[in-house]
Amino acid sequence: MSGKIRKAWYGLIFLFLFPSFLYADIYYYVDKNGVWHFTNIPVNSHYKLYLRSLHKKAFQYIKEYGDIIKEAARIFSVDPALIKAIIKAESNFDKRAVSYDGAKGLMQLMPLTAKEMNVSDPMDPEENIMGGVKYLSILLREFKDISLAIAAYNAGPEAIKYYGGIPPFPETRDFVRKVLRYYRSYKNRK
Repeated sequence: MSGKIRKAWYGLIFLFLFPSFLYADIYYYVDKNGVWHFTNIPVNSHYKLYLRSLHKKAFQYIKEYGDIIKEAARIFSVDPALIKAIIKAESNFDKRAVSYDGAKGLMQLMPLTAKEMNVSDPMDPEENIMGGVKYLSILLREFKDISLAIAAYNAGPEAIKYYGGIPPFPETRDFVRKVLRYYRSYKNRK
């Protein structure tokens, strides 16, 4: 058995012995001495994807966070289907999600936004959802248009004001389309 195949088998055996690791992507790199390094958080560009995580289905997460979503929807008068759509687009219901820009948790709160919304632990699902929905409700009231509020959630309210509408950023335009698609889907499931 070649060295690469043997090392791949060792990795698979490790994952079966420690199945909790299946809920995170696993990355690896081989150093100049031929030593294999594994991590769930790639710290540099040397790491390559080794094994994609086994995520729950969205409906399982919705069930898990359903009470928090309903409560946030009630407190801040935001449609629960829109909350689910934002969470799906932002983190795919991964409470451990962290973006390259530093956005954290289910609703991908930036540190300043989390602070402004009184979220002390953005990785806590309840705090994150409450803070994210509070922020979304502010944007919905300010822009009085769901598409503009969604765009502001992604690009910031200043960008919406500067461009007089959805900014010409491909990421933001894609985000708005994606959230609206998820929103329609979740509304139809009621």
